Amino acid sequence: MTGLLRKTLITGLILAVSTGAALAEVIKPFVLAGTSGGDVASVSAEVKSKLTAGGFEVVGEYSPYADTNIIIVTNDAQKGHAAKSEFGGYGAISRVSVTKNGDNTEVVYTNPVYMAAAYRMAVDMADIRASLESALGAQEEFGTGDKQLTADDMRKYHYTVMMEYFDDPSELAEYDSQAEAVKKVEDSLAAGAGGASKVYRVDIPGKDETVFGVALAGADADDCSGDEFIMSRIDKGTPRSSAHLPYEIVVTDGVARALYARFRIAINWPHLPMVASETGGTFMSIMCSPGAVEEALIQAAGEKP
Repeated sequence: MTGLLRKTLITGLILAVSTGAALAEVIKPFVLAGTSGGDVASVSAEVKSKLTAGGFEVVGEYSPYADTNIIIVTNDAQKGHAAKSEFGGYGAISRVSVTKNGDNTEVVYTNPVYMAAAYRMAVDMADIRASLESALGAQEEFGTGDKQLTADDMRKYHYTVMMEYFDDPSELAEYDSQAEAVKKVEDSLAAGAGGASKVYRVDIPGKDETVFGVALAGADADDCSGDEFIMSRIDKGTPRSSAHLPYEIVVTDGVARALYARFRIAINWPHLPMVASETGGTFMSIMCSPGAVEEALIQAAGEKP
């Protein structure tokens, strides 16, 4: 082999490896497990059975609007990852949606690797992604449009200048103890404060941290905080991103917090334009929502906005 040929082959190999590594680093928030012609109820039952057989615990379930069901799952490994991370409660669960979209019923789950990066967790949760894929399948990842985002991108992500990062949460309420804070959130959610209700609760092992999943019904159809209000204006693509819901309240050492909506929504629609799109979904169409969601979650945490 000549020196020139050897150099050419080595260069080609380096480029191939580098290109492959770069492609492998691109991550997206959602995974389409598959589609079927079944109805939402029967597909949801099948999905829950598969998840349970795959070692997951179903901790909550709700239908935010017609033709959509959200299933919340976790397992000991995922809770263990959350325990190792500051404010890891946000990543303690995975959301699985069953959505009727035209003639198809889509099964979609949040990508744990993407969420681990967005929530700056201590581990990448590739094991949780593998378990979900084994239980439900993986047809394609989606949710960033033409944007090519890596784990490093997501660990420092914000939508645009002057908008919040992961470490700029809303501090909803503060209490004298963790037990008081958790009880206050439980009671407020049970009372429907702020139009909110509890979807799930997961206690993080070995630390004073609890995550609540919160459904937001809104006072009426025009309430900017409502799940249906927001999703009807921005979730217009195929596959649907229903697994964005529900929002979280994380109670840590007596303080109830939530990710600010301009961050929490943006990580699942980083490609959503501000003012115009082919589907009609824009951030301008929900400009009233971040403040309204914060007010609803403050009430859900037991305070007045």
